[in-house]
Amino acid sequence: MKKSYLLLLLAGMVLSFNGHAQNFKAKQKTQERTIKAAYKSGKITEREYHKLMNEQEIIKETIVKYSKDNVWTPHEKNVVHDKLVRAEKRLRRYKTNEEIY
Repeated sequence: MKKSYLLLLLAGMVLSFNGHAQNFKAKQKTQERTIKAAYKSGKITEREYHKLMNEQEIIKETIVKYSKDNVWTPHEKNVVHDKLVRAEKRLRRYKTNEEIY
């Protein structure tokens, strides 16, 4: 009984560590698609598009760097999450920078 419980717990931990990297990759890909759609529809300028895409490249490199050892520390998770949140805020600001409320 204890052995099967331990194996189940260990399997859950392994899946949770790998799941974070996949979540970050999926969120980054979604942001990239959103940026491309905003540029295509004319909501952001070419300069803003290039700034945002450069930021996405940095995020991709960070995810790859932290994924190499297959162990995500809390610090690494926080760094990637903060980069994704910052990129999301910047995109939102760029999309609405000419609107008057």
